[in-house]
Amino acid sequence: MEGGKGREREGEGGEGRGGQGGGEEPRGRSRAAPDSIKQWKREGKIAVWLHIPILQSSFIASAVSQGFTFHHAEGDSSTLTLWLGDGNSRLPGYATHQLGVAGAVLDNSTGKVLVVQDKNKTTNAWKFPGGLSDPGEDIGDTAVREVFEETGIKSEFKSILSIRQQHRHPGAFGKSDMYIICRLEPSSFNISFCQQECLRCEWMDLDELAKTKDATPITSSVAKLLLYGYREGFDKIDITMKEFSAVYTGLVYKLYHRELPESYKDMGGL
Repeated sequence: MEGGKGREREGEGGEGRGGQGGGEEPRGRSRAAPDSIKQWKREGKIAVWLHIPILQSSFIASAVSQGFTFHHAEGDSSTLTLWLGDGNSRLPGYATHQLGVAGAVLDNSTGKVLVVQDKNKTTNAWKFPGGLSDPGEDIGDTAVREVFEETGIKSEFKSILSIRQQHRHPGAFGKSDMYIICRLEPSSFNISFCQQECLRCEWMDLDELAKTKDATPITSSVAKLLLYGYREGFDKIDITMKEFSAVYTGLVYKLYHRELPESYKDMGGL
C-alpha cells in the first residue's frame, strides 16, 4: 500500500493495493498495517486509498480495525479510505448523482412529438421516452438509445432543453438525480414500442401535449418550451454542444451552452 501526501483526490493521493500478495492471511496484514500507517504519517502523507478485490474481502475487517471506512464498491472490488491529516477528511465523496435522460422527438413536418406511458407507474401520464445513462455514455447518445429501445424510433440529437435536479431520489439509493430532456429529430416514424416498459406510445400534436392535464409536470413544462421553439425558432431554446480537447492527454469533453452569435465566436477561444 501507499500513502498520499498533500493531495486529496484519488489517483493523486495514496493508493493501497489490497490483497495483491494472494496467500497472506488477514491476521498478518492486521499486524503490518499499524506500522505502515505510522510510516505514512512520518512521511507527511495525509490519505490512503485501499482497493480490495471481492475475492479477498476478508481483508476488509482488518482494515476497518485500523480506521479505514468504505468509500465505494463497484463490480468486483471495494475501495476504503483512511484520512491521516488534521481535522475532518477532505477526501471527495463518491458519485453524488445518477443521470437520467429523455428524448423529446419532434417531427418538424407535422408538429407531432413522440410520447409514452410507462407500464409500471401508478398514474398513466404521458411523458417523453428515456432512461438512465450508462457509464461513459454521452447525454445525447443516451437519449437516442433510450428512445429507440422504448419506441423503435431512430433519431438524432439536436440539443438539450432542460435539466431537473432532485435530491434524495427514491430510485437513486438516497443520492441526487439529474434528469435531462433533449431535443431529437426523428429519422424513422413507425412505432414499435417495448411492451415490457410501455403501456402506450404515440405521435401526439405538440400543441395538445402542451395543454393536456394527462402529462407529468416536467413533460408539460418542456412541451410548452418546445412549442415556443417550434413556433419562434429553436435557437431561442436550444442548449447546444461543442467538443473540446481536455487538458488530460487523449481525452475530450463536451461543453453545453446557448449558441453564441457569430461576432462573439470570432473573438477567439470558442
